[in-house]
Amino acid sequence: MKIRFTGGKRVEAEQTGFVIQTDQPQSNGGENSAPSPFDLFTASIGTCTGYYVLAFCQKRGIPTDGIELSLTALRDEERHMVKRVGIEINLPEDFPEKYVNACIKSAEQCSVKRHLQEPPEIVLTARRGDEPPAT
Repeated sequence: MKIRFTGGKRVEAEQTGFVIQTDQPQSNGGENSAPSPFDLFTASIGTCTGYYVLAFCQKRGIPTDGIELSLTALRDEERHMVKRVGIEINLPEDFPEKYVNACIKSAEQCSVKRHLQEPPEIVLTARRGDEPPAT
């Protein structure tokens, strides 16, 4: 993945031919022209969870019309960190009751969520020009 600065407070990532653009809100000096990196972080949790719900339903032939996930982040204002992420799976009334708990269990398999529960080590290095990376 390559990260580039594209002007103002915009930063983009390119991975496998896809370009993901980010910007900061105007209150943080940006133009609000794209989601913030933190928005993409929470979207990653939500869409990953959604994928597992989708796969669960598709495997059982359950229609997905009317299924929606709602994500809320509870912040610790003192530390400026998210301390809890809530994800509600909103199911239509005709969703088979016998599958509700199994659908939740399937959603819990989200790999983004699992990585947050056992976070990887993040190692930052820097180098100038052709120098080898600093350690």
